[in-house]
Amino acid sequence: MKLISLFTGAGGLDLGFEKAGFDIVWANEFDKSIWETFELNFPHTKLDRRSIVDVQSGEIPKADGIIGGPPCQSWSEAGAGRGINDKRGQLFHDYIRLLKDKQPKFFLAENVSGILHPKHSEAFTNIVKEFKNAGYEISQKLLNANDFDVPQDRLRVIIIGYRKNLKKKFDFPESQKYKPALKDAIWDLRKAKPAKEGNKTNGKKGLWAPNHEYMNGGFSTIYMSRNRVRAWNEPSFTIQAGGRHAPIHPQAPKMKFIAQNKRIFVPGQEKKYRRLSVRECARIQTFPDDYIFKYENIADGYKMIGNAVPVNFAKHIAQKIMSDFKI
Repeated sequence: MKLISLFTGAGGLDLGFEKAGFDIVWANEFDKSIWETFELNFPHTKLDRRSIVDVQSGEIPKADGIIGGPPCQSWSEAGAGRGINDKRGQLFHDYIRLLKDKQPKFFLAENVSGILHPKHSEAFTNIVKEFKNAGYEISQKLLNANDFDVPQDRLRVIIIGYRKNLKKKFDFPESQKYKPALKDAIWDLRKAKPAKEGNKTNGKKGLWAPNHEYMNGGFSTIYMSRNRVRAWNEPSFTIQAGGRHAPIHPQAPKMKFIAQNKRIFVPGQEKKYRRLSVRECARIQTFPDDYIFKYENIADGYKMIGNAVPVNFAKHIAQKIMSDFKI
C-alpha cells in the first residue's frame, strides 16, 4: 500500500510503516536541517521541501493513506500551549485540506497529550469534527509508547480515520505485556563522547557508534527542579526535542532532593551525570543504528529524534492497519 507522509521530520513514523509493509512514495518537510537525514535514509522517496501551506493537492500522487504529525509545540504542556491560535497549530487545517481533496483509504495523525488539555477542548473537538466531515470514521486514543516495544514513557494522541464508504473502523491494538527498559536499549552504549566545542558534531571521529555524542553545558534551574535520572530497569523519561533537556544517563544515581523544585547531583558522583547521547536517544526512540542522523550542530540531532514518532510504536499501529485492509 502506498503512503503520503506529511510533516515528515526525520522519518520515525515513516520507518515504522515501512517495516509493516507500506511504501512511502511522497513526503513533505519544510525544516531544512532535516532534509539531508531523511533523504539519506529514504533514498527512494520523493521529498517535497516546501511549506505545506504552499502544497496543492494536485501536486501529490495518489496513495492509499496519509500519515503525519502536525507540529506539536503549539499543544505541548511544556510549551506556551497556544494551540490553534498558533500558526503551527493551524497547520492541522492544511492536513485536513489535503485529506479532503485526496480521499485516501485511511489517515493517521499524531500529537502530544497536551492537545487533550481542557484549554484546547473546543479546538480539538473541532479538529475531530473536521476529520469526520472529510468523510472518515474516526478512532482516537491516548497511548503510551512504552506499551508498544518502546523503552520510554511517551504519551501521544493517535487519531486514525478510515474512509466511511469502506465500512471499516480502526480498533487500537492491545498493549504488549513486556515493557522494555533502558537496559534493553542502551546497555552496550556506555562509552560516549562529548560534542566538540560549541556543541558541534565530532562527525565520525572517535565515535564508538554513529551519532554517539552528547551535548555539553550546564543545567538550568528548571532542569534541576526535578529528578532527571531513570534507573537501568525503568523506561526512559520522554525524549524531548531539546538537547539541553535530554535525560541523564542511568549510570548516575537519582538526583538528591533538597527542597521543592530543587535537586542536586549526588555529592562525589558528579562525573557520572551526563546527558544521553544522540544515538542513545535514537535507540530509545527505537531507530536502528544504521539510521544515520546528519547535522553540524548537535542540537539538531536531538531535535530530529525528539520530534519523531518512535519506530516500534508506529510499526505496531501500522501492522494493525495493514491487517484491516487485507481482509
